[in-house]
Amino acid sequence: MIFLLIPILLLELYISLKVGENIGFLWSVVWIMISMFIGIKLLKYSPLSLMGNMQAVQSGKLSSKSFQNAATSYLAGSVLLIVPGVLSDFLGIVAFIYTLYLQFIAKITPEQTNSHTKKGDDNVIDVEIIE
Repeated sequence: MIFLLIPILLLELYISLKVGENIGFLWSVVWIMISMFIGIKLLKYSPLSLMGNMQAVQSGKLSSKSFQNAATSYLAGSVLLIVPGVLSDFLGIVAFIYTLYLQFIAKITPEQTNSHTKKGDDNVIDVEIIE
C-alpha cells in the first residue's frame, strides 16, 4: 500500500510546484486556503447532504448502492479539498461532480412504488368453492 502512495504523493508535489511556479507563491497560498475552507464547509454540511440522500432512498428515487456511492464520494471530495495540493483538489472536484450527477439523476427519476404486484395472468379470477 505504501508503494502506491509514494508515487501519488510525488506526483502531487510535482504538479503543485509546477502550478505554483506559473501562478506565483501568493496565489498558490490563496488557492490552498480557499480550497481548504470550501472542504471544511462541505464537511460541516455533510449530515444535511446525507439526510437528503436518505430521503431520496426512502421515496424510491435513489437506490441503496447509489446512496452509498453518493455519500462516499461526498465525504472523499470534502477530505480531498482539505488536503493541500492541486491533484487532490482536482480529484475532490471530480468526486463532487459525481455526487451531483447521482443526486441530479435521483431528482429526475420517477418515484418507485413499494407495492408488490402479483405476476401472472390478469384474466384469472380467484374463487373459493364451498361444498
